[in-house]
Amino acid sequence: MPANGRPVSAGNGSPLQSGLIVGVDEAGRGPLAGPVVAAAVVLGPQPPKGLADSKVLSGARRARLEPLIRETCHWALGVAEVEEIDRLNIFAATMLAMTRAVAALEHQLGESAIGMALIDGNMTPAKRCAEWRWQARAIVKGDATEPCISAASILAKEHRDRLMRAAATDFPHYGWERNAGYGTAEHMAALRQHGASPHHRRSFAPVAAVLG
Repeated sequence: MPANGRPVSAGNGSPLQSGLIVGVDEAGRGPLAGPVVAAAVVLGPQPPKGLADSKVLSGARRARLEPLIRETCHWALGVAEVEEIDRLNIFAATMLAMTRAVAALEHQLGESAIGMALIDGNMTPAKRCAEWRWQARAIVKGDATEPCISAASILAKEHRDRLMRAAATDFPHYGWERNAGYGTAEHMAALRQHGASPHHRRSFAPVAAVLG
């Protein structure tokens, strides 16, 4: 996993005009282990077909869409690490990851390029994260209705799932390559047997209960 919570980003295409609409979504608020990852996406002129909420897409479909999004859209990722989740709480860490993703995207596109950030959910990082500086609108179930948010949801989930599969090679007991850190029966049984790893969120009640 990344050593810190700095933005992780890459993009595509030439500089664009100001006033761009950015879709923002996260992956990893609920798991007991691993970071929370956010993605910010500006759709290109020919975005991939079939964009949808990452949760309703099969793993194979997400795997096909991810490289197409990366190739045809402007995008960036932001990560908040486990220690930040435990220090800040998961909500604040999610707002921070979103802020880092949009900041990384703005760095690619140029200052003042972003006109509006569409955030999946019912709250935005505005006034909830000190570094947030863009206009924002929350859209409940936006990952199902706004293609730019759908694209962000796919990038965030695919990136986070890769991080958890990589972590599973060092900590194979918990089944993270299958459960992505969520509190499945397999994961909880391993947590009780082997204790917590450095990737576990000690502020989460199921982990704290096992640790006593």
